[in-house]
This record gives sequence, structure tokens and C-alpha cells, in this order.
Amino acid sequence: MGSLDTSSVGLVTPTYGRDLERCALLCESVDRYVTSFAKHYLIVPDDELALFARFRAGHREVLPVSQLLPSWLKPLPRFIRRKHRRYWGSLRAMPVSGWHVQQFVKIRAASLFPEPRTCMLDSDVVFFRPFDVSAFAPPNPTPLFVRPWEIAPDAPLHARWIRTSHRLLGLAEPAFPADDFIGHIIFWDQQAVRAMTERIEQVTGLDWTEALCRARDISEYLLYGHFVSNSARFMSEHRGTTRNPCLSYWGAAALDTPAVERMLRSADASYVAFSAASISETPVQRVRSVLDRLAEAPKRVA
Repeated sequence: MGSLDTSSVGLVTPTYGRDLERCALLCESVDRYVTSFAKHYLIVPDDELALFARFRAGHREVLPVSQLLPSWLKPLPRFIRRKHRRYWGSLRAMPVSGWHVQQFVKIRAASLFPEPRTCMLDSDVVFFRPFDVSAFAPPNPTPLFVRPWEIAPDAPLHARWIRTSHRLLGLAEPAFPADDFIGHIIFWDQQAVRAMTERIEQVTGLDWTEALCRARDISEYLLYGHFVSNSARFMSEHRGTTRNPCLSYWGAAALDTPAVERMLRSADASYVAFSAASISETPVQRVRSVLDRLAEAPKRVA
């Protein structure tokens, strides 16, 4: 096996103004705990570039979302919103939300950026332990996070996303219960992403972004996971794993301070990061204060 290229992993975070403070905490934690990556890319709405300018550093770039979208997909006026979501429109499909657009830019970034491996970090992720990404650099296989047989045929969202993934990829109707590939801290391989978008275009006869706009019921992680797991070539270049290094809370209710502290203190050594999904409305300062106390504890012991 050749030597590891520790500059070949890029970190990608699509974000926007509503998640500004979550993004700030993520960036602070990346600077403190994450090593051996090439660049951390923040991808933000064009009219919010100034808002995120303070995060620019030698290892971090702030890029406009338009740089990663086709010219025919344009942001609609800000007053056109639903549940705080902004929308992008075109003459090719119904308008898509910022949630869709973040999926598009992840795929485009992994395909276009110079790093052959990409680590996807949503802005609600925060690291609390050292994380050396050189273990995920070439020539090591790319980890493919999977929860086997997790999704039932009547799952309200996931089942639709899986059926759409199979249709876009030209795969047979999925069998249920189906594998779930959604998580935090997800690694993608550039060649696999490029092959995935090429497959979507071959199957649909459309530009892949247009195909996803028309499909609407999509999940970028399920698309990638089901593409790789159904390809002998790319599956041989990945390493399946049921462990994700991020301890995730997906609940709708906000976590109180004792709950956050219990989760972090009880996390086993395989966890290096924590995420309370933004839908829970767990205050950023609450998570920050717990993390600060945990970081100070070893110093007091010393």
C-alpha cells in the first residue's frame, strides 16, 4: 500500500444565515480538534457572503452557492418562503427549497473540488474530541456508513427517498426493509460521485441537477449509498461500517443542559463529534457551555 495523502480530504459544509451561530461553533471545533484535511469549504447564499466572511482563513474558504449551481437555477425573492426555507426556481422544474439546494451543492462540490475525498459536515455538527482524517485518505478505502435493514416500506420520508434513488439510478424496485445511509460526518469518493451523476444522466436523459429538481423526494446520502452498494467496482473501494463518529440527536424537543452533558460524558471513545439537529431548537450556547466545561476538565485534573 502506498503512503497516505493527508491533504486529499476536503471538508464541506453548506450553510446559511439562520445557522450562523451553529456554523461558528462547528468552525471553532474543527480548528481545535480536526487535523490532516486540505480545506474546509463553507458554501453559503450569495447575498450572505459578507455574513460569513469572518470564517475565512488559510484552511477555510467561503464560497457562493451560485458557483456550484447551474446557471438556470436562480434564487427566488426572499419573501417567497415556507417554514423559513428559501426557494430556487427555473423554467425546467417546480421551485426547490434551500434544503434541496444544499444537497445539490454537496454533490457538485464532491465532484469538482480538487480533493479526491470529501467529508460532509452539516453546520449542526460540533467536534469535542481529536479527529485525524488521514485515516480516511487514499489509498485507504472510503468508509460507507450504513444502518442495515433500517427503513420500513411505510417510512413517511425515507421510503420515498429510497424509491426515488432507485428510479434515478435505474435500479430495480427496492426491497424493504432497506438500508439507510444517512448520518453525520459522511465521506464520499470523488470518482464514485462522478459515476453516480453520470448514471443519473444516462437513466433520465437530463442534466443530473434537473433530474433531482424534478424528482424532489431525494436524499443525497441515500443516492450515494445505494449507488455504491449496487456497484461491484465502487463497493470494492469502500469499507462498510455501522459506526458513525458523530453522536446524533434527531428528536424534535430541545435538549436541556443536563441532557447534553449526559450524552457527551457517556459517549464511548468512538465518538468524536455531537449533533443536535437544528429542528430540535437546542440553543447553541447551551451546547457551547457544556463543551467548554468538558474541555476544561482535563486541565483541572492536570
